[in-house]
Amino acid sequence: MTESLRFETRCVHVGVDKDSAYDSAITPIYPSSTFGWSDLKTNKGYEYTRSGNPTRRALEENIAALEGGVDCKATATGMSAITTVLHMFKPGDHIIAGNDIYGGTYRLFEAVFAPLGIEISFINMQDAANVRKAVKPNTRCIWIETPSNPLLNLVDIEAVVEIARGCGALTVADNTFLSPYLQRPLELGVDVVIHSTTKYLNGHSDVVGGAIVSARKEQADKIGYLVNALGQGCSPFDAWLVLRGIKTLGPRMEAHQRNAAAIARMLDGHAAVERVYYPGLESHPHHALAKKQQKGFGAMVTFDVKGDRARAERVMTRLKLFRLAESLGGVESLVAYPDTMSHASMTEESRRAAGISERTVRVSVGIEHVDDLLADLRQALEA
Repeated sequence: MTESLRFETRCVHVGVDKDSAYDSAITPIYPSSTFGWSDLKTNKGYEYTRSGNPTRRALEENIAALEGGVDCKATATGMSAITTVLHMFKPGDHIIAGNDIYGGTYRLFEAVFAPLGIEISFINMQDAANVRKAVKPNTRCIWIETPSNPLLNLVDIEAVVEIARGCGALTVADNTFLSPYLQRPLELGVDVVIHSTTKYLNGHSDVVGGAIVSARKEQADKIGYLVNALGQGCSPFDAWLVLRGIKTLGPRMEAHQRNAAAIARMLDGHAAVERVYYPGLESHPHHALAKKQQKGFGAMVTFDVKGDRARAERVMTRLKLFRLAESLGGVESLVAYPDTMSHASMTEESRRAAGISERTVRVSVGIEHVDDLLADLRQALEA
């Protein structure tokens, strides 16, 4: 039945009916760390919450249905999802990744897994030809982040998948910025999709979590083993919070991106703004690709302030409704400074090479009334 349901209906109903005792309207929280056995060989499907939990399983069923995967594993954070996937590779393996990916991912690749013997190539993935040139005999994975964080550059998913299949590499796509409501990489041929469920899937800035969705059972079984062995599973309460948040994913994303489009247009014509990064603008170099592989343009907007670092700082600190904070995807609007926040773990040289300047400002557009958000941005820019 699940396959026949529309997306918004899946958000509300998949993973819910778990309470046979009282038929509760929402999924119960099962905080138990351990579960009883009927005898020495049989139990009721769960034995220890690190290995599996009914509430976490409900969330996993829901996200798998939304992404169109064969299975999902919910993890403690987005970074734990990435860490788990990277354990699928061994010393000597080569991974291709974008040079403008999230700073935490860059740090994990560069500072943790590269010293362990995994070779990483950070390249400009906006042109598939660059990806093809970067392939080596030992390439085992191509890591896709689209749109990228924070500059919202796009990667042609189908083109990269074709390259990966040609060299026998796994494709992994970080779909955090758009959520499965606006982009479903598995339908474009990707092998594994990851999320920071902290962001749009939960949507309320009150939990941290991650998810790994697999296109094939072989990968799903391996990832399930790693999540258990590494102890990466999310807590029952966190799983319950994300499952609750997903129920409103569709209408939230519509409100988010409606506001973001209006803000991007305003910024694009403002005298104090040098450049706007938003795929929904016709001037964005990847606008056509966004229309092809995405259902919408998302709710992240990045822009470069005219002037210097001090000018950018004044704009950010004068905002009233946009809270100066890291993270994104909540119902409230946030403003962040990639240079010292989300991408501080990258070297300054790497940030500049990726296109992140000292004047770059990233906003996560919330669901407040758009007129209030526009007025707040204007007063900050014009001060």
